[in-house]
Amino acid sequence: MGFKLSAQLLEHLSGLSERAVVDTAVRTLGTVREMVGDHVRHNVYFVDFPANVPDTFDFWMRCIAEALADDDARIGTLEQLSTGVVNLLTLPSYGNYRHSYAEMLTHHDELIAVAGDRMTVLHLGGTPDDELTSLYLALAGSTTPLGEDGLRDLRELAGHCADGPQPEEIPVRENRAVVNEARLKTGASLLLDTVTDVLRLACALASGDVGLQEPTRLRGLSRPVRRALLAGLDAVVGAAPAKLADVHAHRETWKRLGERLHPHEYPQWPHAADVFAVARGEKAVRTFDSRVEELHARLDPTGAAELLKAAPGKLLRSLDRLLRSAHTQDERDAVAAAAEHALPDASGRVLLSVREHLHNRAQETGEQRVFVNRSGRAWVTEDTRPPVFAPERKRMIAAIDAELRRRVPVADHLLIDPDVLDVALPLSGKATASGLGVLPRGSVSPVDGELLRFFVYWKQTARTTDYDLSAALLDSDYSTVSGLSYTNLTEIGGKHSGDITNAPHGASEFIDLRLDAVRATCIVPQVHIYSGEGFEEVEESFFGFMLRETEQKGRPFEPRTVRMKSDLRGPGRVALPLVFLRGSDGRWRAKWLHLYLTGSLSYNRVEDHRVTVATLMRAVAEREQLTVRYLIELMTGSATTVTVWDGKTVPAGPVTYIGLERPEKLHPGSRIVTPENLCDLIPA
Repeated sequence: MGFKLSAQLLEHLSGLSERAVVDTAVRTLGTVREMVGDHVRHNVYFVDFPANVPDTFDFWMRCIAEALADDDARIGTLEQLSTGVVNLLTLPSYGNYRHSYAEMLTHHDELIAVAGDRMTVLHLGGTPDDELTSLYLALAGSTTPLGEDGLRDLRELAGHCADGPQPEEIPVRENRAVVNEARLKTGASLLLDTVTDVLRLACALASGDVGLQEPTRLRGLSRPVRRALLAGLDAVVGAAPAKLADVHAHRETWKRLGERLHPHEYPQWPHAADVFAVARGEKAVRTFDSRVEELHARLDPTGAAELLKAAPGKLLRSLDRLLRSAHTQDERDAVAAAAEHALPDASGRVLLSVREHLHNRAQETGEQRVFVNRSGRAWVTEDTRPPVFAPERKRMIAAIDAELRRRVPVADHLLIDPDVLDVALPLSGKATASGLGVLPRGSVSPVDGELLRFFVYWKQTARTTDYDLSAALLDSDYSTVSGLSYTNLTEIGGKHSGDITNAPHGASEFIDLRLDAVRATCIVPQVHIYSGEGFEEVEESFFGFMLRETEQKGRPFEPRTVRMKSDLRGPGRVALPLVFLRGSDGRWRAKWLHLYLTGSLSYNRVEDHRVTVATLMRAVAEREQLTVRYLIELMTGSATTVTVWDGKTVPAGPVTYIGLERPEKLHPGSRIVTPENLCDLIPA
């Protein structure tokens, strides 16, 4: 499977009984098979793939000939031919496996193992209670928002750990809502400092979206829960009546919550009743944002910046607009001074986001501007904003660097895996996907191998579902050179495994590319929903890629050659997991996207999204993310020892190790940072 046991874990298992080892092996093998995507059978349409893949036109003609030889299909096929158009999906031999998985295996030699195959080390964990507590504290106290899987894990752990150790602070509001749900059930005090915290808690109790991005069907609540929520609201508003202004952002949801809380039955909490009066429009409260917008309307950026000092995060997120609005040097200096004043009180995640934005902020207009929402849906538009002048941009970058350097602890001895340097900082767990070897959006990782093979697997839930794996090959100017899909099965350096149009028992498609034969600088794998269920409706769907050498042979899917496997769970009808880019040195690198395009309800094809994909690739590929390299530079002091990890030599003393995988035999006092806990590097 491409996994091995660490020496410590092997020694531990050697001391257990045979039955305990067998039980552990059964569970572990099942887990790692699923991690790498080998828990399902990956069949291919062309039994010899990647050998003997036919020319597309010849293949279609063969399907028509077979249909004409079929008594049941002959008449319908002749009628279609008489019109000049034939629907491939009506041909009996098109789109369905013509052989079993076992028959396919007989056409392939065994994989020849090589040193370059992936080998992931499994380490010995602590006791279950220690592991659960550690994971709970890491998730609850995370300085960045968690992804869907992280929030689900936190919800499970919060109930188990409600009576145990708690993080000193829970800075992410979504995490706080999940923890409050567990605290409410155990009778512990709630962590509330805004009215929106109460609304998020109500959504958590209804198993809804605590991020308040999707509508939640609120449930009826028991009397003790209603009292707890109303008492919390009353305390928050009573301490700071200005927080009533936050109600406007979610007025309709507040109205629905009011119907379930019955605040009129509890006159002892009048401030809570004010919340619902504001939602119904019976009580007027001016919002903070409206006051800021009024100053912008008066063309008073310095006044807006002065007012925004009360909300440091908003001030920094508005910095670009404020600097653009300032027309004199005095105004620009005043805005920059206000922003510098706000830096110590802003979160590290906001500082890093603004730092990255300013780094990519070109002085010239006319560039492409890319937007990505929390679900990974992307779109691009022209950047028509006026420029931000270089002196102010450089001044703010220097100030942010100084503030972050003050917050980041300086390490005595850093042990660095060079492959981690270009991994993007995970400013949000929503900017990645679940899976093996998956990195945050914008990360760049080397691609070393002769053959690149990516794959998609899906299993429909109830309806016939057809996913199409495709690849667009783009030139240096992002113009389309060629592509591989069910409409173009063979291309220079590449082959498609064949189109599968129905997946009641699961289906796989592959694209195989010889990297030295590719005459392009950009390879964009894509998964199109041609018909049927979406990525969030199917029973299972995932994408991944493998790297291997020519002489290795093997099955179409070999788990130990899998470098990445990620779940496809997004809102659009076209998935763009990552892009492969050829650098000026001739080497290929993968840049992680985790993006979805809206697409059409059905019949999505690579040809239909050519312009959109090219425009998006230009905007994404040329944008520079803040990476681990940047934080390491901040963590390096004058007395810091920096060692580049060579994969072999381990320092004798404790180190701060930052890399893609945890090495064996590190000193017990070492701090270990891998992609699993990379968010720990983000300062609070």
